[in-house]
This record gives sequence, structure tokens and C-alpha cells, in this order.
Amino acid sequence: MPFQIQACDPAIFAEYFAMPDDELAKANMQRVIVTAKPGTPCRVSLADADIGETVLLLNYEHQPALSPFRSSHAIFVREGVAQSQPKVGEVPEVLLSRLVSVRAFDQADMMIHADVVPGVRAGEAIEQAFSDLSVAYIHLHYAKPGCFAASVRRV
Repeated sequence: MPFQIQACDPAIFAEYFAMPDDELAKANMQRVIVTAKPGTPCRVSLADADIGETVLLLNYEHQPALSPFRSSHAIFVREGVAQSQPKVGEVPEVLLSRLVSVRAFDQADMMIHADVVPGVRAGEAIEQAFSDLSVAYIHLHYAKPGCFAASVRRV
């Protein structure tokens, strides 16, 4: 079943980069200087930030649905990067190199399937989940820290 991974829209975060650190702190956000690569995956570019680069660390509501699975978690975002547009069936390198949690949801925003796979098997796991026609969409998470990575839609 064809799929496409979707990065976060940079417009959601644009205003935060202009905020002074004290305002970011009041909003439970902070600037972080990247000290290791890989290690700081950007949810807009779907690539690891470079050592020395400044990113924002913030809480992002990736599952806003009014269901028991409503959820948010910490994510990193780089400033001034283009939104990644992976091709149909493409799994970005940032996911291939990590352990990935694949979480499938139905139209009622209920999780109906979940798996944890090495990133190199993420495409296979996504296709398998979408073979169930009751799966409406998928969320990918970096399994070790548990944070949201990207959403996936059927194409």
C-alpha cells in the first residue's frame, strides 16, 4: 500500500525563533546548541541538526484528536529549513538509522496497531499497517525517547 511520510510545517514554529529566551522559557521551550550528530532530529527537515547548530526544543501536540490517544511530546526544530517532502514510499535517513515505533490509528483516532522496528524496516511496517483498510493514518515515533517523528498518510 503506497504511503508518504509527512514532516511538520515550519510555519507552525516560525514565530518562536524570534522570541527571547525568557519568553521561550515561559512557554516551556528552550534553545539548544547541538553537541552530537546524530542526536537532534528536526521534525521539519527530517534530518539531524549539525553540531553547533541552535535548535528549539519544545512540546508539540502531534495527536490533537479528542480521543484517549491525544498526545504531545518534546521535539527539536531547526530554523530556516525547508519542509521535507519525502517521495511516495521513501523513508528519510533520519528514520532509517533509528529504532522506530509505528502507531496506526483508525478514523475515530483510536490506536488499532503498533509495532517497534529498526528504521530500515519502517517502510515494510508502514505498508503492512496500511494493508488493514481500517487504518486511517500512522504516526512514527523515535522509540527510545518516545518522541514524535512524523506522520504518514496513505497515497
